[in-house]
Amino acid sequence: MQGTNRSCFLRGMRDGIPINLGYFAVAFTLGIAARQAGLTAFQAGLASALTNASAGEYAAFTVIAENGTYLTMAIMILVANARYLLMSCALTQKLPSDTPLWQRMIVGFDVTDEIFGVSIAVEGKLNSFYTFGVITVALPGWCLGTVFGVIMGNLLPANLVSALSVGLYGMFLAIIIPPARKNRIVALLVAVSMALSFLTSRLFAGISSGTKVIILTVAISAVAAWLWPVKEEDTDGGEKKE
Repeated sequence: MQGTNRSCFLRGMRDGIPINLGYFAVAFTLGIAARQAGLTAFQAGLASALTNASAGEYAAFTVIAENGTYLTMAIMILVANARYLLMSCALTQKLPSDTPLWQRMIVGFDVTDEIFGVSIAVEGKLNSFYTFGVITVALPGWCLGTVFGVIMGNLLPANLVSALSVGLYGMFLAIIIPPARKNRIVALLVAVSMALSFLTSRLFAGISSGTKVIILTVAISAVAAWLWPVKEEDTDGGEKKE
């Protein structure tokens, strides 16, 4: 990514605005679940600040509501959020080799599906300050949405809350469609991923969504890397071997 740390940070803040709006809508429903589990607005907001994962938080709130053990909660969150390990590994290849450890740790701490999507889509190497900018704008939306969800409770109609949640999926489509239009292979992989995700949700309903995402991600990525390896440019502008 070209530009100074400041310009990359500001660009990240700009790209984080739609993520903030989508997060607020989804986190609002999480806030309702947190209230039903007996959490206060402060406790729910703190949980969102430290977790930033809808599936992981919902699993945690479910365990709390059922008076489950810490071990049960840890295992459920690990399974639900394990896909972020893969995303973090992908981002380490995107960051320059001289990126300080503390910057890598911040990026890894706040990896989410949407933040990963906009960060991995950056052309060339990723300036960590771009991701910092996205995080700075997106994180408050997640935390405030959870807090307002607890405060409002069930005052809003259920169909209105569901309608607000659709915004996040629309935003995610806005992330994947541009690169899919530029590259037919990417478009094919997106279509295959959607089809397989739908099939696995019907055929393997007993497996958690997080586990299915991990299996599909590894399998599709491995096949794509084998069939269509990406050539890397060397420092002289030439191409390395595949």
